[in-house]
Amino acid sequence: MASWVVLGVPTSAGTHHAGMDQAPHRLRAAGLVDRLRAVSPVTDAGDLPRTPYRPQGVGRPYRDGGRVAQINRRVAERVADVVTGDDCLLVLGGDCTITLGVVAGLLSRWPNLGVVYLDGDVDLSTPGDTESGILDTMVSAHLLGLVDTPVSRIGPRFPLLGAEDILYFGYHPQELTPAEEGWLGTHPVRHWSVTRILDDPTAAARRAAAVMGDRPVLVHFDVDVIDSGDAPLGNYPHFQGGLSLDQAVACLRAFVHGCPVVGVVITELNPHHDGDGRLLPRFINRLVKALREIRPVHGGGRKGSFDGA
Repeated sequence: MASWVVLGVPTSAGTHHAGMDQAPHRLRAAGLVDRLRAVSPVTDAGDLPRTPYRPQGVGRPYRDGGRVAQINRRVAERVADVVTGDDCLLVLGGDCTITLGVVAGLLSRWPNLGVVYLDGDVDLSTPGDTESGILDTMVSAHLLGLVDTPVSRIGPRFPLLGAEDILYFGYHPQELTPAEEGWLGTHPVRHWSVTRILDDPTAAARRAAAVMGDRPVLVHFDVDVIDSGDAPLGNYPHFQGGLSLDQAVACLRAFVHGCPVVGVVITELNPHHDGDGRLLPRFINRLVKALREIRPVHGGGRKGSFDGA
């Protein structure tokens, strides 16, 4: 059985408003690490310094890029440092821009890394096709080099990933911008919308996991893939008829146990949305069951130092 290395990244720098910077603390306080330790070996690597949301003013096409780049360089360095042997990384976010730093850090060990993007969105926006300037809507665009900024050049190469390295799962087509829809239709990227998988999400996740082959995989789990009508923990609400909490976590389990997973990132969880304190325990209970008894990945990578730009 592989060991989990838990790292918290409490940041809201790349998003719409405050709240997600509190998620690692709240998840820990609600017993996530203790519950996980009861079923799997765990090393707790602690939390990076908290980075709260900071208003950027009106009409900014690219909000707080300096802080987001700084945070992600720190994430990449820490990830490269703490993941050794057959460990599997569990990152507690934090807004989903942290996936950039996690990918950059893991690439120093696994240059052939693939990413399963379990998310209610595809996050392919760029400053040229969105008016908000919110960077957590642009995460994939930075991973894939559609945006060339210091944020997208934090890792050992640019772009961090190619279209063939990422698989989108669970996004809702209604959330696609015309530019995102066009990009998906013209590039060799694998994508499974929620409308395609709702008949049997777990079976679809198993099929998608098989597509990833034997390469090491990071699962990006944005909790806004969970429909807000069931469990509104996501920072940005999604009420279009998506996955229930149970379905989403069952899909996560299918990926964790069906791929050579080397890391999982939990992102976009806003504990301020848990008004009566019932949602976090429910989420943690499901999550721990999904993550238990993960198998080690042998021989899939090489240990190296982080060499960011």
